[in-house]
Amino acid sequence: MREIPLILKRTQLIKNMKHLTITVIVILFVLLATAQPTGQSMKALINEDLRFAAQQYKVLMQTLPANLMPKTYDAGKKELVTSNTKWWCSGFYPGTLWLIYEGTKDSTIKTEAEKRLALVEPEKNFAPNHDVGFKMFCSFGTAYRITKNPAYKDVILTSANTLTTRYRPSIQSIQSWDSNANFKCPVIIDNMMNLELLEWAAQNGGEKRFDQIAVNHANTTLKNHYRADNSSYHVVDYNLATGAVSAKKTHQGYGDESAWSRGQSWGLYGFVVMYRFTKDTVYLSQARKIAAFILHHPNLPADKIPYWDFNAPDIPNAKRDASAAAVMASALLELGQYTKGNEKQNYINAAGKIIQTLSSPAYRAAAGANGGFLLEHSVGSIPGNSEVDVPLTYADYYFVEALLRYRKWYL
Repeated sequence: MREIPLILKRTQLIKNMKHLTITVIVILFVLLATAQPTGQSMKALINEDLRFAAQQYKVLMQTLPANLMPKTYDAGKKELVTSNTKWWCSGFYPGTLWLIYEGTKDSTIKTEAEKRLALVEPEKNFAPNHDVGFKMFCSFGTAYRITKNPAYKDVILTSANTLTTRYRPSIQSIQSWDSNANFKCPVIIDNMMNLELLEWAAQNGGEKRFDQIAVNHANTTLKNHYRADNSSYHVVDYNLATGAVSAKKTHQGYGDESAWSRGQSWGLYGFVVMYRFTKDTVYLSQARKIAAFILHHPNLPADKIPYWDFNAPDIPNAKRDASAAAVMASALLELGQYTKGNEKQNYINAAGKIIQTLSSPAYRAAAGANGGFLLEHSVGSIPGNSEVDVPLTYADYYFVEALLRYRKWYL
């Protein structure tokens, strides 16, 4: 009978030791999950990502028709989804090829980049929407930065002039889409991404009015697109005659008052770019405020890959958007160039975490899979039921750009 208490004590001791072991394991897991990578480990990761990118895009090249551009990949049908060069994303494929070439010096990738660049060149005169900046600067702008080919510069300057035809003096902004059943004179936050084309052109042989148009657009966006918490509306609709705001809505977000994730990243990136060219601290201040909104948002997951909308009703089961994360990472890395101390390091750490997460099997495709695209799990438009939880060309573009920026500036 005397042995029973002793047995109970031994049993309890074993239970306590098991609990202690589990606790230690959990603590170690958390420490490993939150630890920042060393320079050497990030260098190895980035170099591997770039090698993988060249390998994957050679897979994509094999199935892409000679006269078309890739949009996404339909895993169910196991087929590549393509577009002509009028599609707003047509410049991202040649742009990504140029970035991969920059990172790897793979001559096969360069040959394909030159071929696809020629295909998109006629878009330098396309003015029915604002996307000439996306199409032409991500392609020809990237190509010129790498090669300094003067023919590419001429295309950029022509493209900038085309974009200015959509500038509306009465609203001090570039009109995004033509008038339609939903909007009379819409300006979307995405339009901030086209200002890089204008500012670069103004400083590299183009007309000085390009700069003024970009500044006016940025200032109007700052005034009308942003809420008190520094989140952005997706669409601001204007009365073209009076210049007054008619409505503030969404086209791709969960609701008019929600924070559509990629829109927040577009705005962040755009204001960082505007500071780069103008050195106006108003733009730097706004970029820092947007970064704070994103990085401190209670609905931003620990791995830093945002849900498609920060206010999606089904969080934590809402779709993630790898494209929003990639744009954010690239923007944060440049913002780190203009800040100091802990703030700078926080931006670098957040971008590094995004790169790590996107490089993991949770987001980076298996070799030879995903139609040749690099990343999985991007969201085009949930309200439009278009390109949901699929690879997207612009996710790949900004991911590779982030890889190169991290390697160049922080390793």
